[in-house]
Amino acid sequence: MNAIQSEITRLQSLPKAKLIDLYKIKFGKVPRITHREFLWKRIAWKIQEAKFGGLSRPAQETLGKLIAEIELPPAEDSRRVTGKLRGPHKPGMPSVGTIITKEWNGQRIHVEILDKGFAWNGETYRSLTAVAKAVTGTHWNGKLFFGLTKRSRS
Repeated sequence: MNAIQSEITRLQSLPKAKLIDLYKIKFGKVPRITHREFLWKRIAWKIQEAKFGGLSRPAQETLGKLIAEIELPPAEDSRRVTGKLRGPHKPGMPSVGTIITKEWNGQRIHVEILDKGFAWNGETYRSLTAVAKAVTGTHWNGKLFFGLTKRSRS
């Protein structure tokens, strides 16, 4: 593995706070988006750009022309949010759209978290516990079955 590959691999394991600090160093400003994957990918791009060079002069000119044609939305402070903002699905649960994968009895189980339930095998279930019961035929705590929580030993 070359130096750039190992640096990118290291970036992927850094905590978000460290990635934000690196972003500030590489780009000279605070990131508008602080999602971990976004941060490490942008920093990785900057590292590769420094090593291999950026866009060619003609590509930069074309990009500049395209950017000039874009109609930008109103300033951030003048926009208003209407409607109800959704919070997390349930405390401790991954966000809507996440696919949870579980290997069980030689079968790979893929469950998608929906806005109002969980999809598995073409069916929608109200809870992960219901999915776990459909998969195994016995009662399970859904979070425990899918590895989203650990059993406490007291």
